[in-house]
Amino acid sequence: MRYYQVGEEGASRLVLETDGDVYDLTAANSSVEAFGDLARAASIADTDIDEIASRLTDSAPTLSAETATDSLQTPVHADEVWAAGVTYHISEKARQEESTKPEMYLDVYEADRPEVFLKATPNRLVGPDDAVGIRNDSEWDVPEPELGVVLYKGDIVGYTVGNDMSSRSIEGENPLYLPQAKVYDRCCSIGPCVRSASSLDDPHDLEMWMTIQRDGETMYEDTTSTGEMVRTVHELVDCYTDHNAVPDLSVLLTGTALVPDEGFTLRDDDVVDIGIEDIGRLSNDVTTV
Repeated sequence: MRYYQVGEEGASRLVLETDGDVYDLTAANSSVEAFGDLARAASIADTDIDEIASRLTDSAPTLSAETATDSLQTPVHADEVWAAGVTYHISEKARQEESTKPEMYLDVYEADRPEVFLKATPNRLVGPDDAVGIRNDSEWDVPEPELGVVLYKGDIVGYTVGNDMSSRSIEGENPLYLPQAKVYDRCCSIGPCVRSASSLDDPHDLEMWMTIQRDGETMYEDTTSTGEMVRTVHELVDCYTDHNAVPDLSVLLTGTALVPDEGFTLRDDDVVDIGIEDIGRLSNDVTTV
């Protein structure tokens, strides 16, 4: 089951796509205006979000299939987005190449404790078809496609597609500059939907791909699998939630294996498309902030 947030500001609604049918859940119950409302109801009822949604479909009007992809908004209003790094061999290699202290990334790759850091707050987060940002004071900027884990009160309730924008030039100067390289205006995008955890067989066996277009020309195209992760989703979630004041609704990005070659940097008006099997495709253009 896939959950989308659609409509304009002030008239947003939550819709469900399942088995080719699209249902307006907000029309069935005005209290369910967003994915967080559904997660809260499921938590109170001590059941699964798909079970709550299935009950609503009995009275929910159906919509055209195009509605689920029209006027898309950020699919989950997460209070915080966190991210994990150096979770794939290729990301460990890439971080070593960009850094003045490459041994630090090798140590993280081989360590028991993963790298987990705060990525974005709601005012820094964008959704599908909105522009992600590159810093005006950065010379080397790349997107990082990642599987996103949606959590409610620390429990995994769904998955989404994430773009963890990164200034490699700033981080490469000194690892202590990581917050500036990672956390800024429009530094992160998630979407286009939330795929419920109970309807996804295995988050560790999904094809993931990314393309970057510039003036209609493909500048980058590659694929990988979440099976290449050296850490499990649950391991990363445990590290994020342990000893931490986790908000009710949050997203944890799980790292990347797709990084453009050294020498490539994003420019204004580039278009980044990220897809993850059985979840969806997230598309954003690029702007300088």
